[in-house]
Amino acid sequence: MIFLNFTHRLTPAQLRQIEAIAGGPIERTIEVSAHFDVARPFAEQAVGLVDSAGLTPEDWETLPLVVNLPALSVIAGLVVAEIHGRSGHFPAILRLRPLVGSPVQAYEAAEILNLQQVRDLARAVRRSLDTR
Repeated sequence: MIFLNFTHRLTPAQLRQIEAIAGGPIERTIEVSAHFDVARPFAEQAVGLVDSAGLTPEDWETLPLVVNLPALSVIAGLVVAEIHGRSGHFPAILRLRPLVGSPVQAYEAAEILNLQQVRDLARAVRRSLDTR
């Protein structure tokens, strides 16, 4: 899998946790700095941000990706929309959580959420409600 990181760098231990959760190795990590100019439109900056990952159209459509979204929700939403447009589906995303009992602020990989599966389940619920 390709790990596409739009936020702070992760530790080797966190990357190993991601591999354990995903059930396979991270073949490549792509670090992308998500700093936006608040005076410019965010949508156009999101295009540039996703472009800076350096993936080809074929890569977006075929590579197994896990995405660590930017922390700012508006930028994260735009990144998800950009990736969906390029790949034809929603990406799998990483969720981190605070490490319980740590004497310093630390995080661990909690889960990988397959947004396409979430979307597909929501559509099934919608269809079942429409038939009532």
